[in-house]
Amino acid sequence: MEEIASNNIATEDKELYKGYRSKALEVLKKYNAYIWSDIDLVTDEHTFQGIILPRSETSDEFHIVLKLESGYNIGILWNKVKDIKIKGRKEAHYLIPEKEFPYSPKMPRVKLFGTGGTIASRLDYRTGAVIPAFSPGELYGSVPELADICNLETEKLYGVFSENMGPEQWIGTAEAIAKEIERGVDGIVIGHGTDTMHHTAAILSYMIQDSPIPIVMVGSQRSSDRPSSDAAYNLIHSVKAAAESDIAEVMVCMFGPTSDMYGLLHQGTRVRKMHSSYRSTFRTIGDIPIAMINREKITPLRTDYRKRREDKNFKLAPYFDDRVSIVYYYPNMKPDIIDSLIDNGYLGIIIAGTGLGHVNKPLYPALKRAQDKGIAVFMNVQTLWGYAQMYVYDTGRDLMELGVTPLANMLPEVAYVKLGWVLGQTHNIDEVKKMMLTPIAHDITEREPSNGYLIFQGGIPEVEEFISKIKK
Repeated sequence: MEEIASNNIATEDKELYKGYRSKALEVLKKYNAYIWSDIDLVTDEHTFQGIILPRSETSDEFHIVLKLESGYNIGILWNKVKDIKIKGRKEAHYLIPEKEFPYSPKMPRVKLFGTGGTIASRLDYRTGAVIPAFSPGELYGSVPELADICNLETEKLYGVFSENMGPEQWIGTAEAIAKEIERGVDGIVIGHGTDTMHHTAAILSYMIQDSPIPIVMVGSQRSSDRPSSDAAYNLIHSVKAAAESDIAEVMVCMFGPTSDMYGLLHQGTRVRKMHSSYRSTFRTIGDIPIAMINREKITPLRTDYRKRREDKNFKLAPYFDDRVSIVYYYPNMKPDIIDSLIDNGYLGIIIAGTGLGHVNKPLYPALKRAQDKGIAVFMNVQTLWGYAQMYVYDTGRDLMELGVTPLANMLPEVAYVKLGWVLGQTHNIDEVKKMMLTPIAHDITEREPSNGYLIFQGGIPEVEEFISKIKK
């Protein structure tokens, strides 16, 4: 354990004030307030009721951390403290209870892969890190409802934050899924961090095609130690989808509304994270979700999905060339952005352009140079909804003459992973274009339904009236 203050502090004091240093430590010692003390902490503005938590070893010296009665944690600046009244002591033990997961020969078999997400977790107050629960026993201890759905097996593939998922992990995950399909499991769940879940869902849609069973990605916006956590519901819904659904697609399963009413199953190539913290952050873009799901039932919203089959046939295509980039166009972009990619040996570029798929004229020479080098350049729209229709205006027509190919309504992140996947198989520019424009798993659709684009603007009368009728 690190030195919490000076060497004059007794060893037992270090344990009593675990993690606290200097300013915050001085305040706690002044009021004889130890870790796990149940207190009323008084400031000029408010009285906070809660339990003093151990500090993370890497945290600053200026804040006292309380777990409030609401279950949320708060940091209070040391010089704001006017008084601390000790009411008792409530030492917490954050171990997840582990129980043997029951087996029933009548239940479907579901395999849960972990990549680093925190579907079930506890908080290590020494480091401030969230420690995932992952064994079947831990998951059963946290979410006993799982035993009513399936026989669960787990395997930890990776332990990384989702921003660190990349080609190595994508390929490894695809190959692990393939082995489980061949082994005869009834469904697969992949625990994943939410930030890049839509990238992984898209690439798995290409690497594992025509799966005979559901492949369901799931995460949680809020970890299990928080009272508003979505972890348990998402886990129950995803396991139910894997065990019971007839939808044999790569899907993302997350909250539907911000309430606990139901989850949604989203197509792996048409889903995107749309809010940094809302539990209902994932949206199907340019279409509608495949299904609604709750503890009782699965309600399909569409009929054009692949159905579960009894065979073990599928296509494994674990390819990826990482010499691909995605460029978000902005006004006054300079050509050196494109030139640098060319000079650094990139083989493919995805541009998220304005409007129907446009960039400024200063980029034209760099794009011509990319064309001459045989680099594949494709255009998406940064509006997300809608199609790249580059034949409408002169700008779009000029860009197509420079070798830029529109990708209809494919999402930019989906285009990025698909281009890496395609280039992992061929560098022939004509074949690359053909493969990119061939729809796979609904990544390109012929049309967007009228209810595939719904963004309500709060504040205007008709929307407020609508919200008032459905808000719970």
